[in-house]
Amino acid sequence: MRDVPGQSPPAVFELAGHPLRWRLLTELSRSDRRVRELTAAVGEPQPLVSYHLRRLRSLGVVSVRRSTFDARDSYYSLDLGRYSELLVDAGGALHPALRLRTPPAIGPRRRRRQRVLFLCTGNSSRSQIAEALLQDLSGGKVEAFSAGSRPKPLHPSAVRVLGVRGIDISGRTSKHLDTFGRRRFDYMISLCDRVREVCPEFPGGPTTMHWSIPDPAAEDTYAAFRRTADELETRIRFLLHRIDDDA
Repeated sequence: MRDVPGQSPPAVFELAGHPLRWRLLTELSRSDRRVRELTAAVGEPQPLVSYHLRRLRSLGVVSVRRSTFDARDSYYSLDLGRYSELLVDAGGALHPALRLRTPPAIGPRRRRRQRVLFLCTGNSSRSQIAEALLQDLSGGKVEAFSAGSRPKPLHPSAVRVLGVRGIDISGRTSKHLDTFGRRRFDYMISLCDRVREVCPEFPGGPTTMHWSIPDPAAEDTYAAFRRTADELETRIRFLLHRIDDDA
């Protein structure tokens, strides 16, 4: 029998179609997780969870980073951009009419603007970049804030990398997370592994997420800040869809 081009299903369907891998993807779509957190969430033994995480990593949709708080730990992240690309390709492989298009970033439809707080240790780069990008990408339809557990002066490269995008944060200052201790937020997103361990409880029970993003100041090159801004922009574009869907 002659082989038919495209007879094998796209790998993304094979991998995501497994029930346990789908549950892992669902968990990681909400927040970066450690293995023990994923094990508890899906109720399966760690060796089995680790096996399926390796399968997801083989397709490039899941990545792993060593925790900067405890080097014995690692955080797993879902690359939503990569997953979206695979879905687009998979649709087109079946029929040209099914070529999906990634929807543009959108703002929430709620009458009350949603409030999002980004946290990192120094509030000098990652959380400042995230705050500014969310304000810009949402067109002001989301209120964004940032703070740190040990504030440091705003990093010049953070100012520069946003300046290239037409966003000026040169006049902003770093803030301690206690500044917002009594404020209510809809979403609280920690951007570094250290600050996640010391996050206080915020009133109203905001939706909490963790994005395990390395501190670009540790490498202290402009390229590192550019990678950080690119990753944050991708994550924030998808965050806007989640906020809109929760409306």
